[in-house]
Amino acid sequence: MGLRFLVVEGNTRGARLAHREAYGLTPSESYAEVIQAIERDAVCDIALPADEGANLPDAAGLESYDGIVLTGSHLNIYDRTPDILRQIDLMRAVYASQTPSFGSCWGLQMAAVAADGDVRPNPLGREVGIARKLTRTEAGQAHPMLDGRPAAYDAPAIHLDAVTTLPGDCTVLAGNAVSPVQAAEIRNSGGVFWGVQYHPEFSLGELAIILKRRTDILVREGFCRSAEDAIAYAQDFAALSKDPSRFDLAWRHGIDAEILDPQRRTREIRNFVEHRVKTQKSARGRA
Repeated sequence: MGLRFLVVEGNTRGARLAHREAYGLTPSESYAEVIQAIERDAVCDIALPADEGANLPDAAGLESYDGIVLTGSHLNIYDRTPDILRQIDLMRAVYASQTPSFGSCWGLQMAAVAADGDVRPNPLGREVGIARKLTRTEAGQAHPMLDGRPAAYDAPAIHLDAVTTLPGDCTVLAGNAVSPVQAAEIRNSGGVFWGVQYHPEFSLGELAIILKRRTDILVREGFCRSAEDAIAYAQDFAALSKDPSRFDLAWRHGIDAEILDPQRRTREIRNFVEHRVKTQKSARGRA
């Protein structure tokens, strides 16, 4: 029997549809494709907790999954609007279900807040495009989530908010000069969450689509001098995604195999499937 995953979409309906219109898939659909590329027979259901009246799984429903994955989001968790509060409640239920869970960006922030940590705008500003020099902590050196990653590496990223107060039982596994909490394990209510602030699920092509929709931010915050520069930056990423052998573009933007090679870029998700989902499926008597 194939593994069963629940992919929890962090975005509201408008943001989901805008992403689908630009990219062809919603963020949760794209994440499900990444999981199914890793585990061909995996079955992925999608939950939409940002939607009022969404049909969300109860405790027994959450326990029926082998793994739960949280996507990124355009929301800011400190706003505590109803669409955010529903997601925090769901993450607390995920912990209580003891189902292995993983999240990217918003997913890490959600897991931290649900375990009584805190998230605020990063005083150092936004991290855009590529998170540079992600460095494993001492705890991260031996942690299975980062198996195969070098001591320092780069990854796709786009975020302004960051975990500013750690939950009580949290182990930081990697950080960089922009965000000290770039990868972490959080334990709460019997559950274990693995997460990253960056986006191992993003291809350069998907990241290019996101950047094109944020050219105003790139210019306003000083990353690019003009809208034309911002569009050219995104177009380079799109071209490199289509043809990873473009050494000129890889050299121009300092992008190496940790991003260009899909297996290496998605390393944390692969390790989650291998070391958490499969082992827990066996431990729970479901193999």
